[in-house]
Amino acid sequence: MVRVTELLVNSREYEAIQNAINDSITDDPRFPSMSPVQRAKKPPVKENPNLAAFRAATRVYIGTRGGLKVLQTLLAAVTTRQPGAKPRKNLIASPHRFALSISTLLFFHRVLYRLITIIRLQLMHEKVKTIRSRWPRIFDLLTWKLAPAVGASLSGLALGICPNDQLRITIAIYVFVRAAELLFQGAETAGYLKNRPKWMGSWILFALSQGQLFHAFVFDPDCTPESYSSLMIKNTPEYIQKRPEGLSDKVVWPSDRQVVDGIADMARLRWPLYVSPILRPNDVTTLPAGVNPAISSITSRAHPALQSLSCALLHPSETSCFTPVLRQILLSFNSFARGFTLYYSAFSLLRFRDLTKQPIPFLSDLMARIIKVTTVFCLSIAGSWGSICFFNNFLPKSLFPKFRIFLGGAVSGSIAIIDRSATAHENNMYAVRNSLSTLWKVGVKRRWWKSIKGGDVYIFVAALATLNMLYDGMRETEVGRAGTMMAIKLLRGDIEVGLKTKQQDKDT
Repeated sequence: MVRVTELLVNSREYEAIQNAINDSITDDPRFPSMSPVQRAKKPPVKENPNLAAFRAATRVYIGTRGGLKVLQTLLAAVTTRQPGAKPRKNLIASPHRFALSISTLLFFHRVLYRLITIIRLQLMHEKVKTIRSRWPRIFDLLTWKLAPAVGASLSGLALGICPNDQLRITIAIYVFVRAAELLFQGAETAGYLKNRPKWMGSWILFALSQGQLFHAFVFDPDCTPESYSSLMIKNTPEYIQKRPEGLSDKVVWPSDRQVVDGIADMARLRWPLYVSPILRPNDVTTLPAGVNPAISSITSRAHPALQSLSCALLHPSETSCFTPVLRQILLSFNSFARGFTLYYSAFSLLRFRDLTKQPIPFLSDLMARIIKVTTVFCLSIAGSWGSICFFNNFLPKSLFPKFRIFLGGAVSGSIAIIDRSATAHENNMYAVRNSLSTLWKVGVKRRWWKSIKGGDVYIFVAALATLNMLYDGMRETEVGRAGTMMAIKLLRGDIEVGLKTKQQDKDT
């Protein structure tokens, strides 16, 4: 009966339930209740760690499975209210396997960490030191101070239970990037990077990520995140030409994706010159072979003074390459500012107490954050598109015909240097995670490297081991107090899934 109780509640919860029952029947003479003095003298119950781990894993499974079910139901209800909306797909391919993966990870991490810790302490005892002479390497490995941290990280293999889809890759990349970020912070705390220039920061990673994502967006759309493709197309009113109003239905107008594919075709042909159909009316087509003829609806209307075919596609009615960039910034700034204002204002409500105490500094900081983020997004997108015309005007056609797409995106992404805040850092890391996922897919597609079966799981295990070692080695520093380390505490059992036990209260 005691074991069954431990599977359901911990000692603090059991005590709270018992006290509630005793308080409810205090007035009933048939059920003698315990006095407060008797309750205080009651010896503490020592919990079984394995049963506690199983209890926590069960709660995580139920909470995750139930939360996903509720969220899916709410999203389905919102979608059905929209007229003409298609049925919404499930957020996760298999919620059961996802919840089972997380709960299994928690259970085995706690069990392995405790087991290896006990083995290490026993091996360090004098009575078993003879093992050191017989198996020195195994002895050194098991008595290593970081052995429990590394061994417990093998529980990360439970991520393989999760369906092999984009969600699993996203989780692995997120943990990997976060571990690399904390490793860099730990090296800086230890003094290994004391000579690092002050201007260095995550904005450099954002610039490289923007260049890589823009290159994949042009040449490898099947490897590019849908969110990034939507961002680049929907927020480019100046460069993606829309179908004119009143145009005959007989005229075929290229889609947004066909316009971008036309840029990729031109890069492969080393940026051909523009030949206007107005100047050569007798030619059947003036587009070079290898370019999708669907874009002729745009290029045939272009100004005859344009020299480059890419300019005729991106800004057909404007002979200047600078004016479209300026107009693109002005047109997209309002939409970005409006969206970021709603987004950051909603999250600022979580700090309502700070708003009431110091409203002027709070609002000033909020507006500065919105303006900086909006500026970075507007200039990086406009600069990426504008760099195509810039390089065509100042570089030879055959010099880096494809690499200039990456270079233009990276240079335009360098504008992120103006925002060095914590919010900008999170945005930069989000871009880095998307870039790594895209880069891996592009590499597999182009056979730069081979795809490893379960490679994302191995990356997750390595990242989890890094986080465990950083927590053990730098527990009292800022690295050990980072928000990500709360997950490590939860995996080890330092944080209870439920009411804290008395021992955890003392540790806290």
